[in-house]
Amino acid sequence: MEEMKLGVVESRFADIIWAHEPLPSRDLVDLCQRELNWKKPTTYTVLRKLCDRGIFQNVDGQVRSLISREDFYARQSEKFVEDTFDGSLPAFLAAFTRRKSLTAEEAAQIMAMIAAHREDGP
Repeated sequence: MEEMKLGVVESRFADIIWAHEPLPSRDLVDLCQRELNWKKPTTYTVLRKLCDRGIFQNVDGQVRSLISREDFYARQSEKFVEDTFDGSLPAFLAAFTRRKSLTAEEAAQIMAMIAAHREDGP
């Protein structure tokens, strides 16, 4: 999944597509001109690269995602936990909470997620 990583500028570009999809490629060019100050060739170059990576597609001038924003970042998060914490979600949470306390609401949300996604049921 290494090819699915996005740099800062690519992330901003991807967010534009996810926020407006499906959209004609000419509209994407206009959006990127306004929001990123890009010229047409830059927009098409970056779009082609992200299409080659399997994140977006440009078919008959219509740009749309092949993977949702949520799924993309979920995969990134999984890869980060796998690479950094040997796949251990508890180790990640321990590291995360070492410097930042959870609010009561955050703790309740995490507990609800755990209950909803346990392999042996709630």
